[in-house]
Amino acid sequence: MKTNLLKRNCSRYTAPQEAQSKGIYPYYKPIESEQSTVVKINGKDVLMFGSNSYLGLANDPRLKEAAIEAIKKYGTSCSGSRFLNGTLDIHVALEEKLAKLVGKEAAVCFSTGFQVNLGVVSALCGRNDYLLLDSLDHASIIEGSRLSFGKVWKYNHNDMDNLEAKLKLCSHDAVKLIVTDGIFSMEGDIVPLPEMVALAEQYDADIMIDDAHALGVLGHQGRGTADHFGLTDKVDLIMGTFSKSFGSLGGFIASDFDTINYLKHNARSLIFSASMPPANVASVSKAIDIMLEEPERIQHLWDVSNYARKQFKERGFDTGKSETPIIPLFVRSSEKAFWLCNRLLDDGVFVTPVIAPAVPENDTLIRFALMATHTFEQVDEALDKITKAFKEAQIIE
Repeated sequence: MKTNLLKRNCSRYTAPQEAQSKGIYPYYKPIESEQSTVVKINGKDVLMFGSNSYLGLANDPRLKEAAIEAIKKYGTSCSGSRFLNGTLDIHVALEEKLAKLVGKEAAVCFSTGFQVNLGVVSALCGRNDYLLLDSLDHASIIEGSRLSFGKVWKYNHNDMDNLEAKLKLCSHDAVKLIVTDGIFSMEGDIVPLPEMVALAEQYDADIMIDDAHALGVLGHQGRGTADHFGLTDKVDLIMGTFSKSFGSLGGFIASDFDTINYLKHNARSLIFSASMPPANVASVSKAIDIMLEEPERIQHLWDVSNYARKQFKERGFDTGKSETPIIPLFVRSSEKAFWLCNRLLDDGVFVTPVIAPAVPENDTLIRFALMATHTFEQVDEALDKITKAFKEAQIIE
């Protein structure tokens, strides 16, 4: 008789059921409306401070119209990979626009941001090469490194002394690829790129920046981390996603012509995945146009973010080293973080818990994220309700 060992092993994972039994399970909450500053959950209006739509474009009518027109012309799917039948003229046009946006020679689009890092990181280093990763890099970078033949070394978060110590151990004539987030997605801090560039030049290393959370936020007209520091020419690869500031789905990598040519023929998550659907391609292109034409969006995003961060600090919250629209509110207890998210949802505020392994076990936090479409009045309402909840949980006085 079949013993069904797989089901037995899966059934031993009971953490979600335990949280549900306590009434504090915070995940998979169905949203019944578009992604805006106010969403509808269980028929109730809730302030959204858990979204990555930094420019507030996910529900912009201009993106919707661009998507509809693309569907009318191209249909709903390319029904194949970019490598074969899945390249449309609008894919090529978007890639040219992206390369120009981030100051590189060429770019190629993937179906998701996760697939970009999975394919790029795994493809670029051979058996005698090195991948050097920040300890808080996104999970997609970690997964890509696990598929790489190269040696994988992690350095302490944003610790350039520790990075240098790792670089000193690398063979001089081997590829040394440093991969880092630009803005770290949970902590809200920024990579110290000038110091990293200096080390890369000293030790003949290359740099790849994951700008998933920096495009639309940092740099002139939202062009990202390298532009923010004036170091575009010193960064070898720039990665970005479309599911944050650009209100769509997909991702890209930009670099020199030779590197992009290599990746187009060797990144397995590109070659063996269906290409971005026409609606996504068109909406991303329109989002870039809006970002470049409406710099006041980015300015307002920073205005409300700086205001919220200042208010949280004055009320006694631990916001870590955040300096961006991502503001961590440290709780340091998974159960309390779950309770807080449900308590706040009941009170009309949507925020998200971040627990291990997304962050170290003792760094559990509530992630508060701003959008360019948030008003100061909405921020004030959320601040008051979050302050009340954190006092109830005895995290602040």
